[in-house]
This record gives sequence, C-alpha cells and structure tokens, in this order.
Amino acid sequence: MSSPAPDTPDRDGARSRMTSPARDYEMFEDEGAILGDNPEEEEDDGEELFNDNMEADYRPMPALDRYDAEDLDDDDYDPMSIQDRAAAEQELRRRDRDEGRTRRDDRDLLYDESDEESTGAPRAKRRRAAEKAAMGTDEQVEEGIESIENLEDTKGYTTKEWVSMLGPRTEIANRFKNFLRTYTNSKGQFVYKERIRRMCEHNQASFHVEFDVLARREQVLAYFLPEAPFQMLQIFDEVAKDIVLQIFPSYERVTSEIHVRISDLPLIEELRTFRKLHLNQLVRTVGVITATTGVLPQLSVVKYDCNRCGYILGPFVQSQNSEVKPGSCPECQSAGPFMVNMEQTVYRNYQKVTLAESPGRIPAGRIPRSKDCVLLADLCDRCKPGDEVDLTGIYTNNYDGSLNTEQGFPVFATVIIANYIVVKDCKHIVDSLTDEDVATIIKLSKDPRIGERIVQSIAPSIFGHDYIKRGLALALFGGEPKNPGEKHKLRGDINVLICGDPGTAKSQFLKYTEKIAPRAIFTTGQGASAVGLTAYVRKNPTTRDWTLEAGALVLADRGVCLIDEFDKMNDQDRTSIHEAMEQQSISISKAGIVTSLHARCSIIAAANPIGGRYDASLTFTENVNLSEPILSRFDVLCVVRDEADPMQDAHLAK
Repeated sequence: MSSPAPDTPDRDGARSRMTSPARDYEMFEDEGAILGDNPEEEEDDGEELFNDNMEADYRPMPALDRYDAEDLDDDDYDPMSIQDRAAAEQELRRRDRDEGRTRRDDRDLLYDESDEESTGAPRAKRRRAAEKAAMGTDEQVEEGIESIENLEDTKGYTTKEWVSMLGPRTEIANRFKNFLRTYTNSKGQFVYKERIRRMCEHNQASFHVEFDVLARREQVLAYFLPEAPFQMLQIFDEVAKDIVLQIFPSYERVTSEIHVRISDLPLIEELRTFRKLHLNQLVRTVGVITATTGVLPQLSVVKYDCNRCGYILGPFVQSQNSEVKPGSCPECQSAGPFMVNMEQTVYRNYQKVTLAESPGRIPAGRIPRSKDCVLLADLCDRCKPGDEVDLTGIYTNNYDGSLNTEQGFPVFATVIIANYIVVKDCKHIVDSLTDEDVATIIKLSKDPRIGERIVQSIAPSIFGHDYIKRGLALALFGGEPKNPGEKHKLRGDINVLICGDPGTAKSQFLKYTEKIAPRAIFTTGQGASAVGLTAYVRKNPTTRDWTLEAGALVLADRGVCLIDEFDKMNDQDRTSIHEAMEQQSISISKAGIVTSLHARCSIIAAANPIGGRYDASLTFTENVNLSEPILSRFDVLCVVRDEADPMQDAHLAK
C-alpha cells in the first residue's frame, strides 16, 4: 500500500486518510502480514502522525474555519470579555461557598486561583478524596469533599450502618456544623453560637439543641437521630468540640469532651409502655426520682500494663454493658495477667438513679413501675430523690447474669442512658419565664389588692372559706427565716392545721395545694409511719452495706408536706415529726449511721375532731385528740364547721 508523504500539509487530506474505512482495512491487513512474517520484529511501519511538521495541520484556513451563520445565536446574548466572564465565575463561586453549597457542575473552562486557595485542595485532589469517601476508605477527608445531596437514601443499608460509613458521616458532620453556625431566630440572632459562647463562659461541657428546630432546618438529621442515637450523638459531640476549639483554642484544658443535649423531643412515652420496639432508640419520659447512688468513676478509655514485660496495651474504649479486655500482649505474646494502668486510664462520672412513674399518671388499679437510668459526665447530681424530672435518653439493654439464674433463660435488663434532664422545680419555672411573664409579674406586684387576688385564686372551685384560703396562701408563699447575729435560727415556714366537720372539703384543699406547689409530698395518717415520714436505713442489694433512704419530710425539703387524717396517726409516729416542724431537721442514729438531714418544709395537716363533729362549747384542744407540743408547732389553726343555714346552702348550691 502506497502511503502519501507524511509532511503533506493538506488538512482535508489528513482527515480523509484517517477516516477512510477501506484504507484502514488495507493498512491493518498489511500490518498483520508483516507481524505474521516476523512476530519478534517491532511494529515500526504505518503512518507517522506526530512528526516535525504536524503544526501545519492546525494552520488557519479561513475557507474552512467558520461556523454556519444560521446555527449561531449571537443575537440572543451581549458580547462578554474574558475578564468579565472570569469575574462572574469568581462571584458565583464565592456565593456558593458562603451558602455552604458545593456545585456539582463546577467544571468550568476558566481556571480560578482563588478556588484553590479557598478550599485548600486542587480539583483533582478533591475528586479523589470524594471517591475514597464514597468507597468507605478511612482516610483524612478534605474540606472540599463533594456533598451527598440525597442523604436520606440509605442504599439498602440500615440507618445505623449508613450513619457509620465515612461518606454519610462526613456529610452529617458538615450539615450539623453549618446548622450550628448559621441558624438564626426571628430576631436575627445566632442562637447556637451565642449558646456555645455562654457555655464556655461558665466553664460547662454541654449545651442543648431543640429537636423541633433541628427538624425544621435539617429534616434528614432529625430523621436519623431517633433511629441511630449512639452514632448520631457521637458525630454531634465531635462537631460541637470542633466549633468550641475554633472559638476558644485552649478550651481543652477545661474539658476534653463537649456534649450536645437533645431537648423538646415531641413524643413523651410512659415508663410502662417501653417495649422491644424502643430498644436503642432516643426516647423521652417523665417520672419521679426515688433513689440515687453516689457518683462513681467509670472507665471510659482504659489502658493495661502487661505484668510480664511491662508493655502498655491500649487504649480500649469501654462500652456500657461489657468490659473490654486484651487477649494477648503484642510485645511478649503472653496471655496475661494484665493490670489497669491507673495513670493513663481516662475515667468519667457515673451515677445510677431510679425513675418511677408520677402518681398522677398511673392507670387505675396498677402500682407504679420504675426503671434504672444511667447519668454520665456532667449530668451527675442534677437531680435528687423526690424531684419530678423530664428525661430524654437512649433506651438500651445490658446483660445481667443474676436475672438469667432466676428466670432460667437469657433475659436482658433495660436501662435508659440519659442525654438531657429537666428538673421541674422552682429554678426550672424561673428559667422558663419569658419577658412577657416577667413584665406581667412586675405589673401585678404594683397592684394594691394583690393579696386579696392571690387568696381568691386559691382553690377557686371551693365556695367560701376565705380564712382557710388565706392560711394556705401564707403557707405556700412562706415567711422569712431569720438568724439574728448567727446565734439561733428562726424558721420561716408556716405550718397549718385544718380541723373540722367531715364533708367540708378539707382533703380537697390539700389536693389542690399538691397540684400547684412546685414541690409537694402527699401522705395520710394511716399510711404513714414514723420511718416513712423521716428516714429509713436499708441494705444496698449490690454492695450489701447499710444505706440511708429519705422519707416524706426529707423529700419535701424546700417544699410542702401534706398530711391528711392527721388525727389517725399513732402517737409514736406523730412524735417523730416534732423535730422536723420546729428545728427543720431530722436526726438519725441507726445501724451505725449517725447524721442529720434537712427537712425545711411547711406542713399542712387536716384532722377530724373527737366524735366526728366539732363542739363549739369546748376549746380547740378538747375537740382535737392532739398533744399540746404538736399543737404549739402549728402557726395557723383553722376550724371548719358544717352549720345548718338554709340561705347559705342555697347560695352554695347556686
């Protein structure tokens, strides 16, 4: 086959040579013959396209280098110079960076140096990082990694598996970081930036994020959070720590961990409704704290010493329900024994509390159920026995060998690992006041009839009895404790005794007071013993040593203790509250425990007179079967009489 001279500068000829199928076929046939004759000989025949004169193929040819005028749309657009185009591209890039978006079609023809400066990585490098992240390769991810647009598409994985993968994990972290940095309220204030700054000013280690706000701004994160709470909260904590260290670089000296607390979860579950469905889910429940343990150090990240060679193994991250131990020493290959390295092991605070159902939420004919809750880190000692709490946490299970020996087959004990706790007390009420509430309270305080209005608003469903309502109002607001010259203490709490005929709404007054008092304990004379009112000693089932448990008066500290059927109590039981009513403390000396507990509470008691009816011809002491010392401890004595008065009864009926 005769090949034309390679230096022929004819452009059309070059195109026809390269695209003629017949010529190509002949050329391949010749090459095949040549290779068939001598397979070892290198292929050196054929046309040389890259020669010294190849630029001639690209020389300008006005007759051929032109577009058809009918196919051009020059009339639709204004002419733009290269500089204007580059400036427009740069402006678009800057806008996308400010809004936290990554443009998928950012493959423009004009290269801009500022793009590389802003992201810290050339485009090819960023593409490789995105590919590695998608493959799940655990490598340092660049800042400019391409975002996953449809994060909610889990591609057949479970939520926990999807959230644990590197690509989705990075995207969740980026979205949450963007949310914390950019979220503003209706007044244009950066809510979470301000909250983080206030947390750091008080040297705290946690701040809360409202679930409904997160759901409005980042629906996907709010969708993943209840399904995979352990993994999501771990990502949130890491992001929060990054942001804190950017604002305060040396904050790690104060605390090594920052925790994100999730508040305002929309669904409140009852303790008795927890089932298998709720396992490893984020849940919210309410109840009363009945018992708490001390704050103990728990292993968080543990290191071991090999006793044979002294090599330090670890670190091992401990889980809540099992102890992680090394199998063998990598240095001397021995199987132990291993000792915990006390110096390099990291501990965290650990406390276990028992949460029981609130009395008002128990269904008819049932007894209250309780659940163990684990408090970690800065949640410890947030609540004490008697507190009503709103708790958000992760409902999870842990293996308990003692349960299996009792049941005969594998059974798991369940606990709630707390994430956020709100104690419903005076402090919580004060913290939740809005500016409008404060303005209303200040306005009410200037009302000259404010005392009368408060008395009228006590138990408005009960007609009359103004003096009893006044006594209850005084007991609820309390007096002012005095300690002149730090010599002796005078109590400020006011004790009230309501005595009178049956059917005159004495118990209703007590029930109303229980509902409106921020901290109230209700008990009755027959159902309360001396130990139940003061304190009792019991054996701890785990440690087998004696521990002190609080009774009703101790639980009502800084609140109100309500005792119905006060006259039905035994004299021995009644004498146990003498000290609590006057000295406002309870002294204990039992089973080797000698201590004094606070009982700074008002006592409101209701009693019936001797014989069932109040006799006006006798004195108050003769009417009531109570001793002089206990009567002297009541500041307000109220007598209720059921008098036969047709006019008054008709008025009451109306």
